[in-house]
Amino acid sequence: MQLLEYYQNQRYVTENYIPRKCQLPLKGDMNLYGVRGSGKTTIILDLMQEENEETALYIDIEDPNLIFNTLSTLSLQQYIDREGITLLILDHYQEGYLPYFPNVERLIVLTRIPLEDKGLSPVELFPLDYEEFLAFETSAAQSSGFNHFLRAGTLPVIARSQKTSIQAMKTFLQSSFDENEQKLLLILAQHHTKHLTTHQIYTFAKEKFKVSKDWLYKTMKLFTQEKLVLFIEDRYQKSGKKMLLFDFAFAKYLTIGQPFIMQFDTMIALALMKHHIKVQTLGIHGYVTTNDELIIPAPFESEESLWVKSQSKFSIYKKYGIKKVTIVTVANSYEYDIEKLHFEALPFDEWSVINDEE
Repeated sequence: MQLLEYYQNQRYVTENYIPRKCQLPLKGDMNLYGVRGSGKTTIILDLMQEENEETALYIDIEDPNLIFNTLSTLSLQQYIDREGITLLILDHYQEGYLPYFPNVERLIVLTRIPLEDKGLSPVELFPLDYEEFLAFETSAAQSSGFNHFLRAGTLPVIARSQKTSIQAMKTFLQSSFDENEQKLLLILAQHHTKHLTTHQIYTFAKEKFKVSKDWLYKTMKLFTQEKLVLFIEDRYQKSGKKMLLFDFAFAKYLTIGQPFIMQFDTMIALALMKHHIKVQTLGIHGYVTTNDELIIPAPFESEESLWVKSQSKFSIYKKYGIKKVTIVTVANSYEYDIEKLHFEALPFDEWSVINDEE
């Protein structure tokens, strides 16, 4: 009880909070989930500012005071009943930590992976999209927003950091992952955007550090469930799936020699996923939506160059039933038709807003 009193007496302040697009239900029990670093804690601490402090209880399951103190449903329920708690927030919760949740007017549980509890409304929080990132920028910096986005990536903690991106990335890596997870991330970064199987990842990993097959398969499953690692099926080739890390800037930080086109390609794939647009890859030719739209990352390609390439690949587009081609660039805009197929090039900032509206 003393520990619960200590938690309730804590006062949490979110300074200069930037609202996110994620819409939280105003009432009812909720499971807010998403990849580590996506901003779940901040969005909930801001929500707490609007609540009655006397009847709200926030507990961070990763608080070191809980290492030698057991938190039980019974002790929680007794405290909730005694103090008239109406809002209970459990942060950094893992499935099965409590045998069942206490009875409270409103329960919010924060996790990396969605819980199986049907009584909690699932709400997914992604890292920042481009528009959200710009909201984190000062007005003076917004003119160079795209370049900063490229360097800082999509994690709010890094976008807001007063330190350089590299220092902030290092802090995030060391505070969010254990030693073996860090090593695995380095292996994944070296093969970022490649078509891979988990067995191939295990083969690469055991060449670099001592790792058991069980641990790697289990960790890869958890990384995939959390969406730290994303696998995209290929419509064109069936050997392996395209593997992406959850943040293009973080992937670049973990390796050297990653070309700009690789970052830009990942930026587009992640934008599609954040806007819930399901895609497959079409070999090296781009991403195909369920509506048979082909999206081609071509940051600096001119209209003339793309037209020539489109002519040479046109038979592939016809074979796979492509109905529209969108070319995403850094700054170029143009459009043309080949037979009845329409090609349109848009700058990334314009294209990402259109996708968000859809």
